[in-house]
Amino acid sequence: MLEFDNLIEFIRTEVNQNLKKIPIPESPKYLYDPIRYSIHAKGKRFRPIIVHLCGKTNGVDSEVLMKISLAVELLHNFTLVHDDIMDNDILRHGKETIHERWDSSTAILAGDGIYTLAQIILNNLPEKITEISRYFNHTTLEICEGQALDKQFENDVNITEDMYIDMINKKTGALLGASAALPLIYNGATKKIIKTFEQFGRCLGKGFQIHDDLLEITANSHTMGKSLGSDILEGKQTILVIKARNQFPDEWISLLNDTNEFELIKKIKDFFNDSGILEETRLIANKFFNASLELLNELEDVNTKNLAQLVKLIEKRTY
Repeated sequence: MLEFDNLIEFIRTEVNQNLKKIPIPESPKYLYDPIRYSIHAKGKRFRPIIVHLCGKTNGVDSEVLMKISLAVELLHNFTLVHDDIMDNDILRHGKETIHERWDSSTAILAGDGIYTLAQIILNNLPEKITEISRYFNHTTLEICEGQALDKQFENDVNITEDMYIDMINKKTGALLGASAALPLIYNGATKKIIKTFEQFGRCLGKGFQIHDDLLEITANSHTMGKSLGSDILEGKQTILVIKARNQFPDEWISLLNDTNEFELIKKIKDFFNDSGILEETRLIANKFFNASLELLNELEDVNTKNLAQLVKLIEKRTY
């Protein structure tokens, strides 16, 4: 396990160093200062780690993997910058969000610039640029669809668990799926193998997002490095909320009428725990984590040990 932990930390360190090496001009400061602020911030870098681990299992060149992983991480940053505006979040990775530190106009432009940097990096790949860019752009559009559904679902009491799963498959699953699949596309793998790696990433992503919804309730803002409880206060239809209003409609409505925001978040956490909803939700997250492991077992002649350990790392994360 120590060897695996060292590998993950090595990849994370290399990605962070290469993010800082991305040439970002000094002027105009209105654009580039917020971009620098965003991409130099701390992050778990799970998506670049997936790129590297999947690529290494298939013999993809390290320099190619770094370019793909940087593009994937920049795409992720782009979505976070815009999502933070839309969700009124004030903290990200323990720092003020860009729109909080500057303003929304600055943040929108910075997000656009970050996404453009991702495209520039992909265009520097030595080959397979067309195939990689096509897949990357389809992924971006699917993430936008997921974010659109997330906003569309707000305060809509007709949203079902299946609709929620479809939304997170697009919003979160698509990028983890791409992180797993892009190295295989570059390597010229068969469609079947690419699909298996993509589905591995998507299942991992759905488990990741449901686990993230749990941490939104059970963790603390200092540990997570972001504002917590805001999703429910904004009317987000997380799987916990859907279960609460379906299983305990009267109690849930009564609970939400509490006007003290701090007390409300604590009461919601206690309600989810006492009602068994937290445990039900953990079981659903575990189902997706197990599905990702089952997909790894379908791969022949591939050493998936590190990928399996990554699944367990994400499953047990506390922030």
